[in-house]
Amino acid sequence: MSPAPNVVLVDDDPYVLHALQFAFETEGYCVRTYARGEELLAAPPIEPETCLIIDERLPGISGLDTVARLRARGVAVPAILITTHPTPSMIARAAAANVGIVEKPLIGDVLASRVRAALSV
Repeated sequence: MSPAPNVVLVDDDPYVLHALQFAFETEGYCVRTYARGEELLAAPPIEPETCLIIDERLPGISGLDTVARLRARGVAVPAILITTHPTPSMIARAAAANVGIVEKPLIGDVLASRVRAALSV
């Protein structure tokens, strides 16, 4: 039996973080959560079979800046940025970093579908 796929969630809203953690654990994912980008950067390395879901607007370092630092360390896991009203420059930065964007509010199965596609689950 293959191990469960992993999701790493980063969002400073504890309600969003808990709801997403519950939803992905219900679908069988192993989930690690963080409230800030700095916490993720200080944590143990991300396993290869992982999808990173990260909010853009975090206290301290932003979601895209966190992903950029991970990429500089050689962490190339799929990443999905969650945000409201992405600006053209944010969209361009995300595309350049190979980061998908899902807009808030998170309605329906869009985020879960993107994670399944990213991990080919």
